[in-house]
Amino acid sequence: MSKKILSLLLGIRLQGSASSFVLNNSRSSSFSSSSAVTKRTSSSSSSVNNNKYYYHHSSNAALFGTSSDSSSNINDMTDEVAAAKAAAAEYKSSDADGAGPETAFDNILSGKWPSTKVYEDSTVLAFRDINPTAPTHILVIPKHRDGLTKLSNARDDQEGILGHLLFVAQSVGKQECPEGFRVVINDGEHGAQSVYHLHLHVIGGRQLGWPPG
Repeated sequence: MSKKILSLLLGIRLQGSASSFVLNNSRSSSFSSSSAVTKRTSSSSSSVNNNKYYYHHSSNAALFGTSSDSSSNINDMTDEVAAAKAAAAEYKSSDADGAGPETAFDNILSGKWPSTKVYEDSTVLAFRDINPTAPTHILVIPKHRDGLTKLSNARDDQEGILGHLLFVAQSVGKQECPEGFRVVINDGEHGAQSVYHLHLHVIGGRQLGWPPG
């Protein structure tokens, strides 16, 4: 089956080789939108801004369809690419066991760093991005990384957790964004991945642009 046909059947647009995996959902829903992006307190923002790996560098305006001017978009893209290159270099220089370096998510999962939780179960955590690119910007992560530093590292026995991550993403997406939302997974250096712990971005709350990247 061709990629185009598969795209039409599943409502999925896949752009690029192995860079960013993007899902768009424009289906209406009977769920009402919940709270908007939670504002950071001065204490929490001051404590996290000193760490360049806190959450991730999610400022790529072109990818997320923001409406800022072109010069701002170029600067955002440059920052995102630089962050991705730095993260990729650290990942490649880490232990050869494939576990990858410690990330900001480890501190969030341990409770060392605060987060605004949206959903949690025994295997998945969803929380609000502190640098949102839209009114709703939520990150969905596996609690146990177990080698899932990036999507392309997924093993055959991890189909279950991958499906559950996507299910949670659509669940929080349709509750907060009844008019539609976007799910993004960045993979590797060219995919502008800046945290090597698999995470899904759920983005919405306004009209997003196309194409991304």
